[in-house]
Amino acid sequence: MKQILLAMVACVVMSGDALAESFVFPKSFRTEAIRTNGTTIHVRIGGKGPAVLMVHGYGDTGDMWAPLAEELMADHTVIAPDLRGMGLSAVETEGFAKVNQAEDLAGILDALKVGEADVVGHDIGNMVAYAFAKAHPDRTKSLVVMDAPVPGIGPWEEVLKNPLLWHFRFGGRDMERLVEGRERVYLDRFWNEFSAKPSRFTEAARAHYAELYSKPGRMHAGFQQFAAFDQDAVDNRAALESGRLQMPVLAVGGDHSFGPTMAFVMRFAADNVRQAVIADSGHWLMEEQPKATVATIRAFLASTAPGELPQVRLTADEVAVLGRDEAGAGTSKLKGVEMIVLSGDPKEAGPYAIELHVPANTKIASHTHRDNRTALVVSGEWHFGYGPKASDKAASVLGPGGFYTEPANVEHFAFTKDKPAVVFITGLGPSDTHYVDAADAPSENQ
Repeated sequence: MKQILLAMVACVVMSGDALAESFVFPKSFRTEAIRTNGTTIHVRIGGKGPAVLMVHGYGDTGDMWAPLAEELMADHTVIAPDLRGMGLSAVETEGFAKVNQAEDLAGILDALKVGEADVVGHDIGNMVAYAFAKAHPDRTKSLVVMDAPVPGIGPWEEVLKNPLLWHFRFGGRDMERLVEGRERVYLDRFWNEFSAKPSRFTEAARAHYAELYSKPGRMHAGFQQFAAFDQDAVDNRAALESGRLQMPVLAVGGDHSFGPTMAFVMRFAADNVRQAVIADSGHWLMEEQPKATVATIRAFLASTAPGELPQVRLTADEVAVLGRDEAGAGTSKLKGVEMIVLSGDPKEAGPYAIELHVPANTKIASHTHRDNRTALVVSGEWHFGYGPKASDKAASVLGPGGFYTEPANVEHFAFTKDKPAVVFITGLGPSDTHYVDAADAPSENQ
């Protein structure tokens, strides 16, 4: 299961010395303790020009944004808070619902006399940033979300089922006692398992963040961020009933982690979504691939003038007129399995999205692809499993909303029974298909 999640969750490489200092902000930055919404938030501020508000996640603090702050400070005012109760913000024991933390952000902007901002989030920062964008669309010029789902949005319930996400439910007094004095051990688990190459999250950065998370009340605040997820899901579903996000959204995923699925998730909640996949990176984009990640965000912020990011969500009628292919790259190549290319090209380098229409009583024998792929069952009944040979015993039965991954070079199979299925798949091309048993490969005359 570990390799499966690493393909789901969770370019240019900086030198080790540069990475070791990536949490140090430029000397021209100042810090303020801003009283807002019943708490005090530690905030880093610097630069000049339109505001960019950066929201960190778990395992980091606002220090993670130092490389992006250094790039943007020449023409943007950079605002990088520590989340409620975390980092150097005031110790807190309540108020961790993301709709409430969104008001922490609003108060920060009020205190700095900032009307609107581009908002950038990572991990739990995605969730707070999304809540802010929903509550304050007039103050959110654009939104960047990086490599983590948003509670209640898209395939959230399926994401929760993955056993490697046990930390979503890990909390409470006894759990905190288990971790007390072992904060570095607990945090290493995240930095190691959700990285493409754990060494890129350097010892200097690990020691820096472990020291901060070891301070009184900090791990409690971290656990409370996760404990609020159920309420966050309820809040987000209710908010979505009032309409979808209309501002430009950039959804960024690491190719060894959420990849193009980040954009897929956000298209459940936003109309104007652009996707980006950072090569050779896991979940820790700013630590693993800082230059590529910074360049991607910089390019997006430069392109968010009105009218420059057109509507990219396809309507049902638009999908209906797209070309069909029965033998496309990265498919089973079985006659009768219909492929619709929604975006990109599976045969070429770069992100792509395809939709497979699989008739009833169709068997796709065990095979591999060279790229990491994620998939969501749209309709019907899909029997999917991992291993060198297809079997009922090894398969899981997935209905609409069923979410799974196809890690690169991992053997997997699928079949339908008396119900056809439609499956949405995203990946980072070029893709291909190699059957475990060459005899299973469809012939040209099939």
